[in-house]
Amino acid sequence: MMTNNTMKWSLRRSLVLAGFAALALVLVGRAVHLQVLQADIMREKGANRHLRTVDMPAHRGDLLDRSGDPLAVSTPIDSLWGVPEELASQPALLREVADQLGVDSDVLIKRANAGAARGREFMYVKRHVLPNAVAHVKELGLKGLRVQREYRRYYPSGSATSHLVGFTGIDDKGREGLEMAYDSWLAGEKGSRLLVQDRTGREITGLNVLKPALAGKDLHLSVDRHLQYFADKALREAIEVHDAESGSIVVMDTHTGEVLSMANYPAYNPNNMSDRSGGRQRNRAVTDVFEPGSTMKPFTVAAALESGKFTPQSLFNTSPGHYRIGKYQINDFKNYGWLNVNGIVTKSSNVGISKLARQLDPEQMWSLLDSFGFGHPTDSEFPGEVAGYLNHSTQWHRSEQASVSFGYGISVTALQLVRAYAALANDGMMPTVTFIRSDEPAQGRQVIDKSIARDIRAMLEMVVTKGSGTRAQVPGYKVAGKTGTAHRSESGGYAEDRYASLFAGFAPASNPRLAMVVVVHDPKAGEHFGGAVAAPVFATVMSHALRLMGIEPDNLDNLDQLDDRRADVRSTPAIPSQEDDRS
Repeated sequence: MMTNNTMKWSLRRSLVLAGFAALALVLVGRAVHLQVLQADIMREKGANRHLRTVDMPAHRGDLLDRSGDPLAVSTPIDSLWGVPEELASQPALLREVADQLGVDSDVLIKRANAGAARGREFMYVKRHVLPNAVAHVKELGLKGLRVQREYRRYYPSGSATSHLVGFTGIDDKGREGLEMAYDSWLAGEKGSRLLVQDRTGREITGLNVLKPALAGKDLHLSVDRHLQYFADKALREAIEVHDAESGSIVVMDTHTGEVLSMANYPAYNPNNMSDRSGGRQRNRAVTDVFEPGSTMKPFTVAAALESGKFTPQSLFNTSPGHYRIGKYQINDFKNYGWLNVNGIVTKSSNVGISKLARQLDPEQMWSLLDSFGFGHPTDSEFPGEVAGYLNHSTQWHRSEQASVSFGYGISVTALQLVRAYAALANDGMMPTVTFIRSDEPAQGRQVIDKSIARDIRAMLEMVVTKGSGTRAQVPGYKVAGKTGTAHRSESGGYAEDRYASLFAGFAPASNPRLAMVVVVHDPKAGEHFGGAVAAPVFATVMSHALRLMGIEPDNLDNLDQLDDRRADVRSTPAIPSQEDDRS
């Protein structure tokens, strides 16, 4: 007969056995549920732990100069990433990694925790890490830290081509300049592949390529790398010598419309992300406008000759050296007396050009300026290009037709102005602007008659031989061009002591091939006239350009004479003896 204690012990054992049996049934049920009912789901989760789809970056196409020299190339570089949940579980090691990489450790840990909370499978620890830094970080033993191969852009010419070429962001997409303008051509298409990883995230073996990466295409630019160096150097030196604020140079092939060089100051180093700030990355030659001053006078003359009312010999009385229109007075440097149209351009007479403009039909004058592209972007496709400003003639006030004739009340970019001068050089045919190398003459449009363009070219050649542009002369070549000195606008009017100093011209004058504009803003070291500040820069850069392009001299008679004169000019300050190009 069972005792009370024996019965209790038997019951307790039965309950324990029943409990174990129930637990076994639960485990078996769970196993059946996972391995049978949810087999596909669990296989997928297991694969996700060991299989991963990884992007295959595409090699970005190179930017090359017209001779094939590299201006922008892509080099392989590693980036570090991981699964947020894995990284967040090792805060001490993650902090060490952050310190080693120069990353804010608190921010990195916060990002990892946030990513883990959202169930994310990917986060960058740091992108574009140098090889030695990657090696040091891997030695720290942070589990789940992965390395991914990417590409970083490198610019061999540094700041010399910075505004023109631009740069890419950390995602290898164009952010400025031609990198941005032709991003779809250069970028290519990234691919993807499957890989097997062990439990620490290390790659065991690669699997199928799901989508092959498609490399971007190279792009041959119209720019000449050597000429770009010369232009950049000459502009920098002029800015330093004249203590100026900023400046731009643009060189264009008059036949093809190719931009051979485009330099700006201040510049920046596109290889240094921290240097891309403060507006220095802005390409001032296409984004900044200025009033062109006397460099606009040839186009007023073109309108006058086109009207049929005037010839280069038509006379105007500029006495007594000033001219009043309502409350506005227009002044010349001195009383030039009677001047023909040739003389108005050579002497840069504001009074003469104003009297000439006032006899033109406003609509006809505006129409000609409009046909030269003023007030319109050049359609160069350069990012950020602006249109400038040219008020319609129906909105000109009483004195505006006169002020526009010598470059006030109108604003232009350096690229617009060089294209307009290229049209004068190209027998009135304005070429289509391009930054891409071209072996054929560009399609353009005739904006003025060939004979008118040649008359103006002769006048501009006189400016360089006898007028304010003598310091733009190039040994061995005939040069045509125009100086300009414009007061800079400010709130309420114009600053009396701030100027834009310009020279616009082309060479060889007998058969022009290259047009160039030089603009220097706010020189403060004493000289400010375009003939003293901008013209010498034009001469220096044009001399190199003509040689680099293999263009034959057309004026060997002045070779020795100019060499002697330049030696004297370097040792003495320039004094505008014939005329003042201030407008």
